[in-house]
Amino acid sequence: MIQKKLLIIGTVWVEPNSSAAGSRMLQLIELFLKKHFVITFACPVKKSKNAFGLDSLGIQEVNIQLNDASFDEFVTNLNPDFVLFDRFLTEEQFGWRVLENCPKAMTILDTEDLHCLRKTREICLKNNIDFSFDELKKQEITKREIASILRCDVSLIISIFEMDLLQSVFKIDEKILYYLPFLFDKIDEYQKAAWKSFDQRKHFIFIGNFLHKPNVDAVITLKNDIWSEIREQLPEAEVHIYGAYVTQQIQQLHNKREGFIIKGFAENAKEVVENAKVVLAPLRFGAGIKGKLSEAMICGTPSITTSIGAEGMCGNFPWNGFIEDNFSDFALKASLLYKSKSLWENAQVKGLEIINNLYDKEKLEEPFINKIFEIQQGLEDHRNQNFLGSLLQYQTLQATKYLSKWIEAKNKN
Repeated sequence: MIQKKLLIIGTVWVEPNSSAAGSRMLQLIELFLKKHFVITFACPVKKSKNAFGLDSLGIQEVNIQLNDASFDEFVTNLNPDFVLFDRFLTEEQFGWRVLENCPKAMTILDTEDLHCLRKTREICLKNNIDFSFDELKKQEITKREIASILRCDVSLIISIFEMDLLQSVFKIDEKILYYLPFLFDKIDEYQKAAWKSFDQRKHFIFIGNFLHKPNVDAVITLKNDIWSEIREQLPEAEVHIYGAYVTQQIQQLHNKREGFIIKGFAENAKEVVENAKVVLAPLRFGAGIKGKLSEAMICGTPSITTSIGAEGMCGNFPWNGFIEDNFSDFALKASLLYKSKSLWENAQVKGLEIINNLYDKEKLEEPFINKIFEIQQGLEDHRNQNFLGSLLQYQTLQATKYLSKWIEAKNKN
C-alpha cells in the first residue's frame, strides 16, 4: 500500500489539555494515523510547555518561518499529497506557497470554528447592537475567512449551524464543505457505570482556555451577574474556575469567602470534569462547538449554558441540563440541577444520547476519508467546478504573495 503524505500547518502547536481546538486537531491526527498517513506537523511559532509531543506518535515536527522562501524548499522536498491548514490564518500565509510549489497537493482547511462569526458577535456585544447576518457580512475578517474557504479544495466545518450559515448566507457550494464535528468513542455501559454518582460529586466548575476571549467574558459574567444568585440558594456551593493561560483580570476574581475559586491550568481536565456536579458556561459570544460542554457529556456531568454555548451541538436531542440566556433563570436552573438528584440523573442520560448519536467516530471517520480520496482522485475537475476559488487564487493570493515577498526582502535588509 502506498502511504499518503500529509502536511499539517498549525497556527499554534497542538495543546489538547489547553483548548478544544487542540483536542480537535489531535482527533484528526489520530484518524489520519489510523489510515496510515505519514504526517508532518509544521508551525511558525515557539512551542509552549503545554504542547503535546507529536513525535511520540511518529510525527515529524518542523519549525517553519513566516514570509521566508525556506518554506518553499521545505514543502517542495516534502511533496505532500495533502496539506491541512489549521485555521484560515495559516492558509492566508502559506496557501500561495503550497499552490506554487505543490500544485497537485489537495488542500484542506480545518476552520475549527468560524472566526468571523465569533468576532462579529464580540463586536456586536461590545457596541450593544444586535447581531445580524448583515453585520457579519460587513466585517473584514468575514471576507478574509470566506475567501480562504473558497480557495481550499475542501473545508471542514465543525458545527451544523455553521454549515447552514455558509450555504444559506454566503451561498458556498456544498461540494467544498464537509461537516465533521468532534470525533468521540461511543459511551458504553461500562463507562456509564464508572461515572461518579450524584452524591459523590460536588461543586460547580467552569473550564476553558483564557487566550480565548469568549471564556474570559463568560467567567466575568459568571462572577458579576450569576454567582451571587446561586450562592443565595446554595450557600455552601463553590465554583472552581479552571483553564490554561489565566490572565491577571481572571485571577483578581478569586474570592474564597464567596466560593469563587480560580484554580488555573488543569493537568487532567477529564478528571476535573468527572468530579464536578455541574458545568457552568454562560457564553455571550463565540462560534463552533464547545469542548468544555462535550467533555461534560462524556464525563456524565450535566451543564447549563446559553443558546450560543449550545449552538450546533445537540441537533434535535434535548440538552444535558438547561439552555438559558436570562441570567436570573440561569442561576435558578443551576441551583435546581445542583439540588435535584432525579433532574441531574435525567440530564446525564441526555448527554450520553447526544454523544452517541452525533459524535460517534465509527460513523464519521470512514465517510470523511472516502470523501477526501474521492476529491483527490478527481482534483482537477473538482477545482474546475470551483470557479470562485480559482478566481480568488488568481487575485487575492497574488496580493498576499507579493506582500510576503516584500516583507521577506525587507527582513533580509
